[in-house]
Amino acid sequence: MEKFEQKMKAEGLSQAAIDAFRLNYEQLVAGVTGLVPEKEIEAIEDLPRLADLKSNPVGDVKGLLAKTAVLKLNGGLGTSMGLAKAKSLLPVKDGKTFLDLIAEQIEYTRNQTGSKVRFILMNSFSTSKDTKDYLSKSHADLINEPDVELVQNKSPKVDAKTLEPATFPEDPEQEWCPPGHGDIYPSLLGSGMLNRLVEAGIEYVFVSNSDNLGATLDLDLLAYFAETGKSFIMEVAERTAADKKGGHLARRLSDGRLMLRESAMCPDEDKASFEDVSKHKFFNTNNLWVNLPKLKSMLEASNGVLKLPLIKNKKTVNPRDSSSPPVFQLETAMGSAIECFNDSGAVVVPRERFAPVKTTNDLFALRSDVYKVTPASTVVLAVPNCPMVKLDDKHYKLVDKMDALAEAVPSLINAKSITVKGPIRFVEGTSIEGDVLISNESSEPVTLPPKTYKDSVTDLTPAKVPAKATT
Repeated sequence: MEKFEQKMKAEGLSQAAIDAFRLNYEQLVAGVTGLVPEKEIEAIEDLPRLADLKSNPVGDVKGLLAKTAVLKLNGGLGTSMGLAKAKSLLPVKDGKTFLDLIAEQIEYTRNQTGSKVRFILMNSFSTSKDTKDYLSKSHADLINEPDVELVQNKSPKVDAKTLEPATFPEDPEQEWCPPGHGDIYPSLLGSGMLNRLVEAGIEYVFVSNSDNLGATLDLDLLAYFAETGKSFIMEVAERTAADKKGGHLARRLSDGRLMLRESAMCPDEDKASFEDVSKHKFFNTNNLWVNLPKLKSMLEASNGVLKLPLIKNKKTVNPRDSSSPPVFQLETAMGSAIECFNDSGAVVVPRERFAPVKTTNDLFALRSDVYKVTPASTVVLAVPNCPMVKLDDKHYKLVDKMDALAEAVPSLINAKSITVKGPIRFVEGTSIEGDVLISNESSEPVTLPPKTYKDSVTDLTPAKVPAKATT
């Protein structure tokens, strides 16, 4: 650990960051598995619901907002979608980026309530410059505010064979990795921002991902959080069959605290129970509410470190070269902090508060007429359910490839599903209704004739087109 500490200090990282890494490293060396058997937890049967909270009066909105900060996690590059800049700078709706819509939401709330709710972006060393450059041109008033940026730490990669700091002289930056969004806590502490916010009278912070436009500042949730006096509240949504592989909320029997159990924490013999969505009903949306004075007290009582479960990812030091030396990347998840407080809570929210854009399938749907932008710059579904979008990964996985083929996203407002196999070029004037499959077995893009396609299968493979498409 001494070598890691020297390396981190040389990089200018705070003591809080070093202490958080030390805890992770100690868990790695000790071989902590993190497994949580079914017999050690109980399922959560019932929780408060946002729909029920909306019948309660909010009270002093302006006073509440004066004590509130909205913090967006903005450290991701969207590399899985082929992006090289901050993912939040991707145009998603009506030519506006995630960041444009988020900034407009803050400005709308301020104008409507007359209260200057705080706004904070948690950037990474990879997204900081691009984000600030963009904001300085498009939303200069926000970027010039105090403490608008919290920069997350970086974590040294661990050589998988020696458990010493990984080295990669060809590109020393590859020796570092993001520490996961659980780093929000040591970043707040180590930067001094936590103390500054508390001293400025900020009590409540709403934290969510910048690529989840459904995660807006909800006044009913804010009022509930303030009234309960809880340290930490997690927004959860109901699991469906599509979510059975993902983590769930549970209660630990040993101390009665709420906790998150991810798939990697489940012993093989308990997989059936883990995937039973009628038993374990709720998953974490990563929309969190944190009481800052209570977080400060907790950190002071635990020597500046929240004991979050370790997430151990095995990679290669150069992620683009599978022959480079194997390393461990040590991460934590911010939602895991729910188990650190004895008064944590959770609220069941509608699925629309969890609408992250993780793939080009999500982006394709978001750019369609299935979603609309409200006067408050929030993005909401225009229909009860978003249709399933399945684009061919070979041709649409990367944003630039999708943009080249989707000159105009078709109308999906009456669609149940759209499946695309092969390179299909979409142009203005196309509508999808019901369940539609469109294919092209050739490697060259073929333009889909603009019209309405309803409950149909259309094969546009050039050699087959003269034989007539089935529509």
